[in-house]
Parts: sequence; structure tokens; C-alpha cells
Amino acid sequence: MEKIDLDIAIIGGGTAGMTAMRSALKHTQKVAMIEGSQFGTTCARIGCMPSKLLIAAAETAHQVKECQKFGIYIKAQPQINGKEVMQRVQSERDQFVGFVLDTIDQYDSDKIIRGFARFKDSNTLIVDDRLEIHSKAIVIATGSTPVIPVIFHDLGDKILTNENIFELEDLPKSVAVVGTGIIAIELGQALKRLGVRVTILARSGRIGTLSDPVVQECAAKTLSEELDITVKTEISKINIKAGQVEIEFKGENTKTRIESFEKILVAAGRVPNIKKLDIQQTGLKLDPKGIPFYNPNTTQCGDSHIFLAGDISDYRPILHEAADEGYLAGSNAALFPKVSSGKRRSALTVMFSDPQIALVGQKFNELKSSQFAIGQVSFENQGRSKVMLVNKGILRVYGEKKSGLFLGAEMIGPAVEHLGHLLSWAHQQQLTISQMLEMPFYHPTIEEGLRTALRDVNSKL
Repeated sequence: MEKIDLDIAIIGGGTAGMTAMRSALKHTQKVAMIEGSQFGTTCARIGCMPSKLLIAAAETAHQVKECQKFGIYIKAQPQINGKEVMQRVQSERDQFVGFVLDTIDQYDSDKIIRGFARFKDSNTLIVDDRLEIHSKAIVIATGSTPVIPVIFHDLGDKILTNENIFELEDLPKSVAVVGTGIIAIELGQALKRLGVRVTILARSGRIGTLSDPVVQECAAKTLSEELDITVKTEISKINIKAGQVEIEFKGENTKTRIESFEKILVAAGRVPNIKKLDIQQTGLKLDPKGIPFYNPNTTQCGDSHIFLAGDISDYRPILHEAADEGYLAGSNAALFPKVSSGKRRSALTVMFSDPQIALVGQKFNELKSSQFAIGQVSFENQGRSKVMLVNKGILRVYGEKKSGLFLGAEMIGPAVEHLGHLLSWAHQQQLTISQMLEMPFYHPTIEEGLRTALRDVNSKL
């Protein structure tokens, strides 16, 4: 078996791994990145970008269908060519992936190792039983994989996940979507607007990562006006009949339904890719999921020379967070044992549904009830929202009673990806509610709704 020595070995060639590589190379050239599957980020290949391409097509179709509300009529209903929709998704997706792969190709061949790595001990990796790597420090950036519940294991190619749905040549005629997280709602709604019959089977009925009960209730009600959502679903039978998946199920306070679908989109969560690493060989202390305990401010596992970055940590599985962790992990691995803390950005999560959903800073369930006040605004009567006929949703902002500090917000509303960014910047700058109210608010804009909510919470501080 061939043997090599490195200063830093990076397992995984996605966003976190690639960023760790760039960071580590600033300190040493004895670095290699190991990838057993496909190089390229989850975002470009199977996540953010292809999903937004599908959503963009769906939004266009929806706008055409809804234009009569403005007094604009189209003689014929829009004809959706599923093959052309998927061709554009794949073509544009491949360009995004190509940009990532161009970066990989720029590295010297000795810095890229293809194969699956596992730990022999805390400093030694075995790659495909052909290469032994001894490294002073190791960064684990292996990402995550969709969870497929046991009940769906025997359905073969009837099962879709975000990892294969974008490879379809044509849109299916019907899809059952399992889950109500970001992937489930985004793709479920997009498919519905592109003419696919969609039923969403929710285990709990909770939408995304919302924790504020008022926003959660509004989100469930608003999305259910368009989508067929069954909450607290119990599936009693699954069969393949005439090439379709027949599901017998019932939800909370609903009768049993038996329906057939061409495909099942499983979006019931993701699990970190840790099983094949033989992580127990490192001697690290592991949590109940088998993930090493680590410090998110340093990415270091205990006081060891091993670091976690990206979705593997399950801390904030979002692209910009994975990049931040990768940079920090690569730097700390290079400078080990001189490990330093990095400044983490304010939490920001966006769901590109319609209406969009966003969470900023501290969530409702992370706040201490006696120490904060809430301000809110409904978008139903908000001026600019009504002008554009997107007047649905609610925004709730949280302020600390003693200091007046802006703590966080949860919202569902029109294009709240933009409000989310404004609020995340305010949160990271540690602004008070009164300081935020001193900022300009142009008329007429949706941002005026934010001002209403800020005034509301300010009056209670």
C-alpha cells in the first residue's frame, strides 16, 4: 500500500472542503482533498441553484395564470413543456457545477485524491485500501445525505430526493411529497405550479424551521390555500399498482385516503455522512448521532487535531455557513495547536416558497419569555403588498426589554428574503430597535411593513 505524509488532509470536496483547502494552502503546501464521489458543491449540483431554476419556471407559470386579477386576460392557458423546463434546469445547473469543477482542475494533481477515506487511527486515513495517509491535522467535510424512511425502501426508482429529481427528463404527472421542510415545500409548490398533481404528507405539520406559533399558524394556513397538505400523516399501506405508487394514509382529523402517484419525493430530513468514516477509530467523544462533539466557533473536535466543517456538523447546514466553517477549519488545522475562534455570522434562513419564509437571529423558541417583547405586522393590508397582490403573511420581530436590542425575527411574506437580509445585518451590527427606526424607509415599499413592526415592538420596550 502506498503511503504519504501530509500536514492537512481534507475529507470531502464540497463547499466546506474546497474553502478549507484554499484556507489551508495559505499556510502549507502539504495539503490534499479527498473525494470519493463527485466534486462540486451540494448547492450547485443538487441544492440551491437547480431548485431555484425550477422555482423560477414555476413562478413564471403562476404569474401568467394569475394575471386576470389585474384585469389582464390571456386567451389560452399556458402550456407547460416539462421536458423543456427540465432541460433548462439541467443546462444552467451544469454551468454552475462547471464553474466549481474549474476550480478543482486548477489544483496540482498531488493535492486531489479520488477515493473513499476512513480512519485507521486519529492521524491515519486509508483511501480505498490502496493508499495510507498520515496527516498532522484532518478536516472532515463530508456533507449529508437525504434520509429515506424504511417504509419507502422497496420503491426503487419511484423514489425521488433532491439528489435525483433534477435528473428527470420530464415532469411527472403526480408526486407525493414527504415532509414540510424547506426542500419539501419549495419543490412541492414548484411542481404544483408546473401542473403536477401534488399531495404533501407531513409528519408534524410544522413548516420549515419556524418556531413562533403565530407565524407557524399563518404559514400553515397560507400554504394550505394552494397546496394539499395532510398534517400528522400516518401511512398504513404502500403498494405498486399499474406502475403507480398507491398510498393509504390519513392525517389528523381526516378520513383515510387512498391515492396513486407516479413518484414519491422524500424530503424528510438529511443525515450527516459519517457512517463509512470509521470515526470511532479516532477516539473522539461522539454525540448520540455518532458525530464528534465540536466547538462551532473553532470547528475543533474537543482539543484534538480534527475539525468539522459544513453539513457534517448539522449546526447550520447553509452554503455561506459551510464556507465560513471551511475557512476556519482549514486555518485552524494549519495552525494547530494554536486554534482561534472565528466570528460567526448572525443566523439567517430563507425558504423560497411563495410567500417566502425567513428567520433571523434568535428564533422564538430560543428567547427567554420574561426578557423580550414582540412587534408584528400583517401583510394583508400593507400598502405595497396590496398593490402587487402579494398581501399575505405576517412578520414578528423580537426586542430585548432592558436594552432595546434587536434579538431576531420570524416571518412569512412577499419577498422576505430581502427583509431577512436587512434584519440579519441589523442583528449582526447589534443595533437597537430605536436605532433601526432611525434608518430610511422609502414609500411605498414592503419595508414600510417592517417599520410598522419595529414601531410596535418599540412601544413595548
